[in-house]
Amino acid sequence: MMTTAKRYECTVSVEVEFLAEQSDVAQNRYAFAYHIKITNTGSVPAQLISRHWIITDANGNQQEVKGLGVVGAQPLLAPQQRYEYTSGTVLNSPVGEMRGTYQMVADDGTQFDVEIPAFVLSMPRVLH
Repeated sequence: MMTTAKRYECTVSVEVEFLAEQSDVAQNRYAFAYHIKITNTGSVPAQLISRHWIITDANGNQQEVKGLGVVGAQPLLAPQQRYEYTSGTVLNSPVGEMRGTYQMVADDGTQFDVEIPAFVLSMPRVLH
């Protein structure tokens, strides 16, 4: 029996970079860039409509970020197509975490969420 591929599925990978030149440790300002790759691993085209991030710093402070699209775009991804973008955030601690979801709409009108797995934001030489 052949298993049917998932129709509504995307995968997300993340790389994080500490931005020393935009950070001010004396002022508890720690800037990070994150590079996102989102790939439509499903079998139908789907458009990224909005995003929902939960950003937590080392002190347990949480901020939620919701908005349309990513970096001003609402990319439509054909099956196996990948979209990449870079964005950033500022924490008031040298270590934090981000996780979230993308809200997608498939060509047939089906809405689905894509989980963005939690990833660590860390100033170099802070985690041992």
